Amino acid sequence: MSRSPDCTSLSMLSMFIIVNVRTSRSQTLSSVYHISTLKVISKVDCWPIRDIIASNPSTRKSLLRNRSASMATHQIERKPEWLKIKLTTGDNYKELKNMMRGKTLHTVCEEAKCPNIHECWAARTATFMILGDICTRACRFCAVNTGMPTELDLQEPERVAEASEQMGLRHVVVTSVARDDLKDGGASVFAATIRAIRGRLPLAGVEVLIPDFQGDEEALRTVLEAKPDILNHNVETVERLSDKVRAKAKYRRSLELLERSKRIAPSIPTKSSIMLGVGETWDEILQTMDDLRAVDCSIMTIGQYLQPSLKHLPVSKYYTPEQFAELKQEGLKRGFSHVESGPLVRSSYHAHEQVQSAKQS
Repeated sequence: MSRSPDCTSLSMLSMFIIVNVRTSRSQTLSSVYHISTLKVISKVDCWPIRDIIASNPSTRKSLLRNRSASMATHQIERKPEWLKIKLTTGDNYKELKNMMRGKTLHTVCEEAKCPNIHECWAARTATFMILGDICTRACRFCAVNTGMPTELDLQEPERVAEASEQMGLRHVVVTSVARDDLKDGGASVFAATIRAIRGRLPLAGVEVLIPDFQGDEEALRTVLEAKPDILNHNVETVERLSDKVRAKAKYRRSLELLERSKRIAPSIPTKSSIMLGVGETWDEILQTMDDLRAVDCSIMTIGQYLQPSLKHLPVSKYYTPEQFAELKQEGLKRGFSHVESGPLVRSSYHAHEQVQSAKQS
């Protein structure tokens, strides 16, 4: 009669449980189980987990206790009431979604899982994402797909302009994935998109949210020569956390890009954004404002970081609407022409209002 195995240890590894089983005096075998289903992922012994649990009541208690604790730890924290949004999927939203699919276009609203997508699309505003939907970087906060892009669509600028015309936009925002695989980082496609929009909508404002082009000044110059109304580049977070939060991008390089932009094209307002809730301190937020003003950045947006999935950075803190309102006043005191600050604010949120503030300053 065979005896039950002796469960010698129980340990946790992320979402898995490792059970070590002594089969003889000289041999211990292991099985790895997924905690939510107790399904065997890697089985090198001949006993199912129920036999292991049955052989030792204390093992069962430990297993269930660790399973519950681990599942709680790995769940995305419940959001506070002020982050709940009303979903609006009216005719404008549906029409815009169909238009984007019909023209094989991407929007950062969808790819980055923006919480304002229903509000903005219902109001017929959107942020176009050019250069495909695969990013060559893997920032720990971002929901956009990462990998190695396989192609470059040179007809995309004209389709963006055509869609903007059909939507009757008065302010068009264009951003992109990072394309470190391209010599100019995609700057020429940004420029072509700006010119295509100008050709169809000469009175519309055009704002570009660009990557850092790996510090290439000529790439930045290429974009600025197309004369966007606003040049936007996000520092994303405070300096201390930049390497942790962003992939390849550098805080000081981002500030240098904004400074170069004002030197090359002084009349074009610059803009930047940070997200809160990744471990920054209040003083670091204020220092970031000071750093941006030191390079003559005139528009700033501040929003709450929301964890897109369990593989992304966890939220360290939820800031209240009152704290965001206080930060807006801090920014205005420092001389920003416009500060958009709120839990659901994203870089292009209410962008048409920001360009008017910049022109009046």
